[in-house]
Amino acid sequence: MQIRRLREERGYSLEELAERSGMSFRGLIYIEHGQRSPSVLTLLDIAAGLDVQPGELVNHITREESGKSEPR
Repeated sequence: MQIRRLREERGYSLEELAERSGMSFRGLIYIEHGQRSPSVLTLLDIAAGLDVQPGELVNHITREESGKSEPR
């Protein structure tokens, strides 16, 4: 998932993103490390915490998991 990359690009710590998205710190760690799959509602919360459109987060996930490159 691209959550960690997006979080680091914005300079947020795990604690900051957890607070911004209304999630637990531990839950966010599990998602970032691929130990849990987030629900759609959780993805919406994370997108809001990262200040990205939900579609941008989903598009990043879809491209990475499918091995597809960026559209031209």
